This record gives sequence, C-alpha cells and structure tokens, in this order.
Amino acid sequence: MKLSVVIPAYNEEESISETLRSLYTTLKKYDIPHEIWVTNDNSKDNTLGVLQDLQKEIPTLVFETNKGPNGFGYAVRYGLERFSGDCVAVFMADMSDDPEDLVKYYHTMIEQNVDAVFGSRWIKGGKVIDYPAVKKFINRIANFIIKVTIGISYNDTTNAFKLYKRETMEGLKPFLSPHFNLTVELPLKTIVRGYSYSVVPNSWTNRKYGESKLKIKEMGSRYFFILVYCFVEKFFSRGDYMKK
Repeated sequence: MKLSVVIPAYNEEESISETLRSLYTTLKKYDIPHEIWVTNDNSKDNTLGVLQDLQKEIPTLVFETNKGPNGFGYAVRYGLERFSGDCVAVFMADMSDDPEDLVKYYHTMIEQNVDAVFGSRWIKGGKVIDYPAVKKFINRIANFIIKVTIGISYNDTTNAFKLYKRETMEGLKPFLSPHFNLTVELPLKTIVRGYSYSVVPNSWTNRKYGESKLKIKEMGSRYFFILVYCFVEKFFSRGDYMKK
C-alpha cells in the first residue's frame, strides 16, 4: 500500500530540510512505498529553492506551488487533490510531528483494516513537548466542546496529523474549510459518515524555527462553523452522506 504524505509549507525554509530528510529516512528504513507531497503555499522566503535542492537527494519528493488562493486549508487541499498513494497523511512542515508515529499509523491501518487512523497526544503513550500553556488550555476546551457536541469519545480532533485511505478521503468531499478548520472537518466527517478509525498515541514537539501560522483569534468562528455543519449533517441529513 503506497503512502502519500501531504505537507503544507509556507515560509518554512528553516524547518523543511530537517523535516523532509527525517521523514524520508524513516519511511525508507521501514521499506514503506511512499511519496512526500509538499505544497509550497506561495512562500515569500526561500522555501521553493530549498525544495528544489532537496529533490536532488530525496527521490520520493514531489512539490508544486499553490498560486492561490492561499492559506493552510487551501494548501492541504491542493495536495489532497493531487496525491497518488493508496492512503494519505497530513503532516506538518515544522518538525512538530514524529515520522515514527506515521509508521505506527500506517501499520495500524494495514493490520486493523480501518478507513482512517487518528493520533491522540492526550491518551496513555501520547506526549507533548514545549506545548504553550495558553494554547493547551484552548485546545482542551475546544476538544471537549467537540466531543460533547458530536457525541464522541475521541479527544484530539484538532490535531491535523492523521492518516486516511484514498476511498475515505474521496468520501469526505467536497471540502469546505479554507483554513486550519480543515483539521476538524476531515476527522469529524470521517466519524459522522460512518468510516472506521483507530486511535493511537502520538507525540507533538513545538517548532524550533519560525512562527506558528495558526492565529487562534481568527479561527474560533471558523471551527464553530465546521462543528455546526457536522452536527447538522449527523442529526439531520438522514444518512445521505454515509459511507456506501
């Protein structure tokens, strides 16, 4: 089963080399057939130049520049419309996600034959390193609200780092979110539409370079919109979008 790894990258010239080298080395070590699909989201720094250099040493690296519209959700969606694998993971360019966790996701999907694999940083075996206190507080409140509203036990919906079968991803379309709320849209649609999933512990490490692209003040209403949409779909769509 070929794995595609979609990575959105905006002004990540300092982080992207270490991220991609680590990812490639790990996937090669476990002999996992894969492609690394990077969307350069119209970066204003030298991200594109770095990717061009990396392509000479990483044979599985594919990248394109998203001319616009731009934003985290658009960049991820750009890759999700173009990847070639049998399954696809969303992975961060800033080294916050661990390639070893991705291997765990991949093997879990194969062994349990599930439609998706979600990580959780907040269950036994999960961990966060240098997680900002305010961000953690908001994260836990947001995930609690999502759990109660949708009626699920999963406690890390807002974490983008997840793995989906190609058929699952096709079943989640059309995508609605142009921004970070895509991280909530994908797993909630997966759950609401009846796709199977497993949850495994994963780790998260705060970025070493640059600044986070997530602006919490701008995202509240957008997360709420997706949450309301998925609530309405679950309880009022009469199963029209359920997995066939």
